[in-house]
Amino acid sequence: MSKQFFKDAVGWGFNLWLVGYALGIIFFALVPPNTIGWIITPICTALTLWILFKKINGTFRYYFFVAIVWLLIAVVCDYFLLVKAFNPTDYYKFDVYLYSLLG
Repeated sequence: MSKQFFKDAVGWGFNLWLVGYALGIIFFALVPPNTIGWIITPICTALTLWILFKKINGTFRYYFFVAIVWLLIAVVCDYFLLVKAFNPTDYYKFDVYLYSLLG
């Protein structure tokens, strides 16, 4: 694994997840919990696409592997830092699956 791939995959992946996590905490105090994902998804999808096309250079294959790492980071961090920490009863709904697939 090259240093650039590590930066693009793990660095940007964790930072993107962290932005979504922070937005979730902020919006938790402002909107009903069942709408948080629907508000975060378009914001983070736009940010993800901007980072992918403006900050990362590569082939389709490179983007594919970066996306796989981003997905793994999102799933693992969500599970351990949201599901296990806060025990939400209905966290995994369509908006979470959609955001994970788009990222």
